[in-house]
Amino acid sequence: MILVNNKNMDKKDNGNWKSKSQKYLKELQSFLDKADNIQDEQLKKDIIFQMLKCDNELTLLAEKMFKRCYVKGKRKIKKEQMEDD
Repeated sequence: MILVNNKNMDKKDNGNWKSKSQKYLKELQSFLDKADNIQDEQLKKDIIFQMLKCDNELTLLAEKMFKRCYVKGKRKIKKEQMEDD
């Protein structure tokens, strides 16, 4: 989870950005519905577990990118403020 000191963002929302996306939730539900049709229970569990691992890795990557963009933007603003002085 990214901890951002941004007045416009509520800290409690930082970890919930995916769960607020209706498209993401729809696609996740579609995947789980399809996985429910797998007869082999162990295979079903393995596939769902692997998908969740991939989803977690993508989430971590996206959050790192968000943080990098935030820090870069903050530096740019600070640099511009220093140039104005």
